[in-house]
Amino acid sequence: MPADHPFNDRTDRLLASLREQGLYKKLLTIDGPMDATVRLRREDGSVHEALCFCSNNYLGLANHPEVVEASIRGLRAYGAGTASVRFICGTFSPHRHLEETIARYMGTESSYSFVSCWTATEALFPTVCEAGDLIVSDELNHACIIDAIRLTPVIKKGVLKAVYKNNRLTGPDSLEARLAEAAANPGVTGQVWVVTDGVFSMEGSIADLPAMRRLCDQFGAILVVDDSHGHGVMGATGRGTHEYWGMETTAGTGQNRVDIFTGTLGKALGGAAGGFVAGPRRVTDLIIQRGRPTLFSNALPVSVACAAAAAIEIVMREPERVRRLKRNVAYARQKITAAGFEVLDSPTAICPIIVHDTAKAIAMSARLLEMGVFVIGFGFPVVPEGHARLRVQISAAHESSHIDTLVDSLRRL
Repeated sequence: MPADHPFNDRTDRLLASLREQGLYKKLLTIDGPMDATVRLRREDGSVHEALCFCSNNYLGLANHPEVVEASIRGLRAYGAGTASVRFICGTFSPHRHLEETIARYMGTESSYSFVSCWTATEALFPTVCEAGDLIVSDELNHACIIDAIRLTPVIKKGVLKAVYKNNRLTGPDSLEARLAEAAANPGVTGQVWVVTDGVFSMEGSIADLPAMRRLCDQFGAILVVDDSHGHGVMGATGRGTHEYWGMETTAGTGQNRVDIFTGTLGKALGGAAGGFVAGPRRVTDLIIQRGRPTLFSNALPVSVACAAAAAIEIVMREPERVRRLKRNVAYARQKITAAGFEVLDSPTAICPIIVHDTAKAIAMSARLLEMGVFVIGFGFPVVPEGHARLRVQISAAHESSHIDTLVDSLRRL
């Protein structure tokens, strides 16, 4: 690239500014499997162990022998790649099995898999929405939802969008106001869609799904929930935030109180990669026919599909994993609070410790790593200015002694 391009100068200035302010992110390399303890490789090539409290491996399945072996069997039986999109020659038997397993797990009529939840979300709204529709989104929704909603009116002219204040912070009034405005808006001539995270990844808070369901029924809206941080965590058997609220149903009945789910296979459900849409069959049928991310992008690798299906079977077979996670979360929250830190209250496995300043959060993260505790500091632009935090994430793979070490290290800070 020629040196006189404007891109070069502006990028160099930005990167230099991030370094000067202590905001520059460094990628840490793990030299081994994801577990409660990981091996980190330093820049000098040396390796040291650290307790991992920043992973989405909520149920400890990323390195489970059955999950690993299922992936190996899939690799041997079906090869390294699909080499095609789904509608040409990229649909393999393990994709069908995975999607049937997801539907059974989520209690939906159907499901369809993607290479990521980001891709699944970008497929959903531009496919199902038409001119005159309105998408109403929670202000704290994940970036994939925000970007998918921004993209939708570009692909489908005339789709409208609105934002409501997070209902666990302010109550359902803001959502009700947006829906009432939509009912009175002559430009809203089609379907109203309400979309929320089940678990908000930076707050660790949860959506008030019963209140949202009541409002959606009142105004004729469709409720969409991205439960990427709720799968394997929320509810008695880890089905998700809808199970936590008692809104689950029997698979295949079509009576689920959440209309459409999006979710990930890259967190509690094996931790490899992949995402899905789950809901009525007409939704997945429409996505198969018209969803650009599945029409123009390769299918999920078969080895990952095999691993994810095995992980979901373990979750359904071993509810004690979810119970162990809940015990660990309760213990961690109690210990962190007793140590004098401000941790946001929540039933989820995400325990954000608010420190406000981004540079401080990054510096604290670096100091913890020196003590052998791997926790990431988050600041702007991942969270708003002034709301920086250490996001501690708990796993069923953690022992009480691991949590004690975390808290002792926090005290030393």
